[in-house]
Amino acid sequence: MSKVKALIVPVTPFQQNCTLLWCEASKRAAVIDPGGDLAEIERAIAQAGVTVDKIWLTHGHIDHVGGAAELKARRNVPIEGPQRADLFLLEHVVDSARSFGLAGVNNVTPDRWLEDGDTVEVGELSFAVRHCPGHSPGSVAFVNEGLRLAIVGDVLFAGSIGRTDLPGGDHAQLLASIRDKLMPLDDDVAVISGHGPTTTIGRERAGNPFLM
Repeated sequence: MSKVKALIVPVTPFQQNCTLLWCEASKRAAVIDPGGDLAEIERAIAQAGVTVDKIWLTHGHIDHVGGAAELKARRNVPIEGPQRADLFLLEHVVDSARSFGLAGVNNVTPDRWLEDGDTVEVGELSFAVRHCPGHSPGSVAFVNEGLRLAIVGDVLFAGSIGRTDLPGGDHAQLLASIRDKLMPLDDDVAVISGHGPTTTIGRERAGNPFLM
């Protein structure tokens, strides 16, 4: 099995974890949630010495997608995800940015919408798509059980869960998504969240107060 490497690049005033994920064998990479600060993301790409083939989006909030359209134009690569229910967010990225006093962003049109059970691939790596609504209606997670890795956006955090007070949020639905789509994973599966430190499924199962 090809090995995976990941480099987390905190971007935007929200300190969102943009993740540069690549296949070690092929040096082909995906940029997950390029929310902004493209100079920082480009610096990480150069540092890793990889070729970006894809942009993957976990959901449509401004801090995760603000730089996606420009990065697509720069790199001439497709945007995959999130699930179609986040279309209303992606169509209003510019409006959302304005409300936060952010500039230099564009609305986003994915080249491929993702559904539960789909697969995304980069290099020799493949990740299963798990639709995890609740934080936003179209939130998805990318999971490779063999590599013991899940990239979950703002669904689950170290010691916390995603907020559900934004348009389309649903607290009960988010808890159901975590229970049904993430908690069945083994304890040693590493979790890269959209903000904050990495964690593991086992650590959250044992100590996350929102899951007790």
